[in-house]
Amino acid sequence: MWYAVQVQSGREERIRDWCQKLIAPSILKECFIPHYQRKRKYQGEWHTEEKPLFPGYIFMISDDAEELFFSLKRIPYLTKLLGDKEQAISLYPQEVAFLTQIAGQERCIQMSYGYIVGDQVIITEGAMMNFHGKIKHINRHKREAVIEVEFFGGQLTDIKVGLEIIKKFDKNEDVQL
Repeated sequence: MWYAVQVQSGREERIRDWCQKLIAPSILKECFIPHYQRKRKYQGEWHTEEKPLFPGYIFMISDDAEELFFSLKRIPYLTKLLGDKEQAISLYPQEVAFLTQIAGQERCIQMSYGYIVGDQVIITEGAMMNFHGKIKHINRHKREAVIEVEFFGGQLTDIKVGLEIIKKFDKNEDVQL
């Protein structure tokens, strides 16, 4: 089962490392931080960076929720395991499927590339090619998009992903991609 753990924002990497060192491998199968790639220009060149997909959260895979819950009490800077005070609640299967599909085994959403035709976004390459959902905002300057997904128990959650819009066309323009 997959679990989300809320941690102090900015300390995700350190806390992940502590979890991997202090929790037995028989309890913790995997601990990871999903990332997304984005492009950023500095020193006159474009660079690819990775940023946390869910700032303030790390994800864990374990078959023993109870032991994981008690093992996490030894880890500093943890805020809470998603669930109630007595029991951890695992991610829904559709949440796991979404992360697996869009982020892959590397747990990183690769940059996507596309076009805008009128008010429709057409993704031609990258992790978002098969994404069917709501794009709330595209920042062409930062090469990022904010998408809305159901996560953390069905809550609508905004996440940033890397999206470079190659060109924007008017509705009436003849588009040849």
